[in-house]
Amino acid sequence: MRTARWFLRELSGESGYEHYLAAHAAHMEGKHAAHHPPMTRREFERWRVDRGDTSPGARCC
Repeated sequence: MRTARWFLRELSGESGYEHYLAAHAAHMEGKHAAHHPPMTRREFERWRVDRGDTSPGARCC
């Protein structure tokens, strides 16, 4: 059951924000973290939708 939940979260993109936060923390470690806080969940989702609209890639519609 746990594997199925993980798979569905990865497939649907629901886990994207957690991946973004981890990558942001790793990239900003010790650099300019105070000057570049991570996006909020709302900002991230808006960015993700906007990015999907400008670069549709492989999607059905």
